[in-house]
Amino acid sequence: MSDTPPPPPQQPPAPGSGSGPRETSPETHVIDYRAAERLLAARDPRGALRLLDSVIAAHPENTAARLLRARAFFASAQLRSAEREFELVLEREPDNAFAHFALARTHERSGRHEQARRHFRLAAALDPQPEYLAAARFEK
Repeated sequence: MSDTPPPPPQQPPAPGSGSGPRETSPETHVIDYRAAERLLAARDPRGALRLLDSVIAAHPENTAARLLRARAFFASAQLRSAEREFELVLEREPDNAFAHFALARTHERSGRHEQARRHFRLAAALDPQPEYLAAARFEK
């Protein structure tokens, strides 16, 4: 009898790991989306992006997944990709105040302050919460 523990059970390959195909289903996509939310909250945006790629490939119309991917791009400083995703969300949901606010933050980080100001103001007009109003800097 050996004193070494048995090897851990085999895990399915992670999406995009190149370890072979992974069976996917609508349930798998929901699990991947929720896991991506947790990874982003844990400050692992690149891990979140790996999971979201397969979700969006299967459901390109899913605005929530695209918004989460935009946030992950922003968190990983991939500003051009974040901008494209936020803009796509806004094409589908022009009244999404958070998407306007996040796109404004993206423009701000890219040094495009006039574009940022426009989206900060749209966010505040759509949803006058304090953070959006402060960022909009409306004159009194």
